[in-house]
Amino acid sequence: MPVTKFNHPDPYKYQTGFDSYHETEAIEGALPIGQNSPQKAPYGLYAEKLSGTAFTAPRHENKQTWVYRILPAAAHENFTAEDADSYHTRMTTETDKLHHIPNQLRWNPFDLDEKVDWVHGLHLIAGSGDPTQKQGLGILMYAAGKDMGKEAFYSADGDFLIVPQHGVLDIQTELGRIILRPNEICVIPRGVRYRVTLPDGPVRGYICELYQGHYQLPELGPIGSNCLANARDFQAPVASFDDEEESEYKLYSKFNNTLFAARQNHTPFDIVAWHGNYYPFKYDLGRFNVIGSISFDHPDPSIFTVLTAPSDHVGTAVADFVIFPPRWLVAEGTFRPPWYHRNTMSEFMGLISGDYDAKVGGGFRPAGASLHNVMSAHGPDSGAFEGASNAELKPQKVGDGSMAFMFESTHMVGVSEWGLKTCEKVQPEYNEHSWKPLKRHFVNPNKKA
Repeated sequence: MPVTKFNHPDPYKYQTGFDSYHETEAIEGALPIGQNSPQKAPYGLYAEKLSGTAFTAPRHENKQTWVYRILPAAAHENFTAEDADSYHTRMTTETDKLHHIPNQLRWNPFDLDEKVDWVHGLHLIAGSGDPTQKQGLGILMYAAGKDMGKEAFYSADGDFLIVPQHGVLDIQTELGRIILRPNEICVIPRGVRYRVTLPDGPVRGYICELYQGHYQLPELGPIGSNCLANARDFQAPVASFDDEEESEYKLYSKFNNTLFAARQNHTPFDIVAWHGNYYPFKYDLGRFNVIGSISFDHPDPSIFTVLTAPSDHVGTAVADFVIFPPRWLVAEGTFRPPWYHRNTMSEFMGLISGDYDAKVGGGFRPAGASLHNVMSAHGPDSGAFEGASNAELKPQKVGDGSMAFMFESTHMVGVSEWGLKTCEKVQPEYNEHSWKPLKRHFVNPNKKA
């Protein structure tokens, strides 16, 4: 799989490796030697610890980063609810505000919105659980057309897995800068502050916010030590800071799906050095090493898992991030598209570009989505079935120019009011167009003519 070629250059530097311990300093000598919190940190900086897990979490699960900054993150005014009613309406995961329905759902492409910035362009489309209990997940769409000003945003609810579909995000985080483009993904952990500017105009995409745990690479089991997403291909930012004597900033907090804001008289982006294993990172989906069957039948779609967030039950995920990139199909005597199935997991799919090979009817388009909830039957549409059933089974490249993905979860997800009604993108005849045209092919050998 070739590395994705981008039109927009990336001016920033990165460190490589997933879940690695990194240390980085924007000024030589800013990292203390031998201590995390010396009596006086170098250059008059403040030492501060950013914890992504409990202090006593097992060593292999523990996530923490020590930062050395000009002023502590605590130096701000009190938070107050900001636009509470409207924000809560488009972000709530309260059970009585979500629609839990067994119908297969599909959405037309979501609109761009040039009137709002990143913070005000977030909309919950589906979710489950409770961020106050650190359980479950939320699935969001974002659409924005304005830069954030002297502002910063963080989510106390969970880790943001950002999947761009259109446009470029220039993300200035406390720990360094990231350029994010379609066909790349980025994870910004719970609590990390950042601002988003748009160097190429309006943006649109998808987010899976993880209330429970953190994203990690899937275990490879019998696959061995290589393939799928390789740890060396993940990139983390290097330290970069603003030095502003006096500057008014607005700090937004997403706290239990409610938006709060506070004022502070200095930049949030003043971390001169840091070390640890809790940080934002990005990954180019073009580097994913696809595997598949070279005999007959085909493995479960779990072979396309880029990142996973395990639940307390081994092998069952709060969220899996799965992609369907360009790949070769060579299996003999096999119906090659995904089979018809009912799944105990919920499957939310999106399309970054191109056409998804299991949906040929034109209803699943880039910037659109579909949801097949727990045990909701689905599979190839009638056109895909007929084509695959009668195709000559020679080696075939599928998905050229395409990238589809799936957020898969053990949770039954509810659809928000915005997702079901307000956005006005739900296709009312999805089921009828996809599976009603399926023809009966059964020939009963015991039935008399």
